[in-house]
Amino acid sequence: MFKWFSKNPSKKLVKAYEAKLTEAMHAQRNGDIRAYSMLSKEADDIYQKIQSVMAKESA
Repeated sequence: MFKWFSKNPSKKLVKAYEAKLTEAMHAQRNGDIRAYSMLSKEADDIYQKIQSVMAKESA
């Protein structure tokens, strides 16, 4: 009944994922490939969390 009052955890993760990708893009454009690869890895980890949360929500 009050499910629509609860916060959606995937929204927060998607926002963090997009921020990491943007940060990684700027690092790549500035020529900092090491930072780009680390930020891309962090973004990938967040994406994996998003996938697991989405799977739990649909189940």
